[in-house]
Amino acid sequence: MQRATLSAVLAACLLLVSPAAELHAQAVTNEALNARFLVAARTGDDAGLARALAEGAAIDSRNRLGETALVIALKRNQSAMARKLIDAGADVNLAALNGVTPLMAAAYAGDVESTEALLQRGADWRPVDRIKKTAMIYAAGEGHTSIVRLLIARGADPDAPGEHGLTALMWAAGYGRDETVRALLAAGAKRSHRDDRGKSALDIARENRFPDTVKLLESGGG
Repeated sequence: MQRATLSAVLAACLLLVSPAAELHAQAVTNEALNARFLVAARTGDDAGLARALAEGAAIDSRNRLGETALVIALKRNQSAMARKLIDAGADVNLAALNGVTPLMAAAYAGDVESTEALLQRGADWRPVDRIKKTAMIYAAGEGHTSIVRLLIARGADPDAPGEHGLTALMWAAGYGRDETVRALLAAGAKRSHRDDRGKSALDIARENRFPDTVKLLESGGG
């Protein structure tokens, strides 16, 4: 009788433990699958990415930096992969731990098509990353005028300041991005704004020795 009772208790314990063990095993399996998915994004392996998704990888899995496959693809200028991820339902606003959003990554890379796709899916131009940069500021500093225009068309404020009060116009002027300076001035960006040092976009262009940019700012973009 005692042996029968002990067997029954052990059997009951196994029933209680087994579901937990199965859940743990499933979690380990999912973790490995998601890791493989992120590696495929990092290495530009389109086929591997598609396989991992088909097997159930979470499309918004994140690496230790908090980067999703979408952010990784955009940072590596893998435009085709990025658009596949967007079409598959990747979160277009999920930022990495440093605050970099997919839109910021696309703006920095100058990826016009991905920027358009992100905006169409509801990407927000307003967030700032850890160093207080917006997608607009990234695009302006790199001279990606088409993206600056896209963002403005979607309502982005050309005068929204970043760290130290630096605006997109100041960033563009500081790198001699004349076409971008023209686009920002045409959109109403103010030359009168000053950073926390009291410098305007014109001052910054002079300081960095971009005479054509200086002339452009002095003329108001004409």
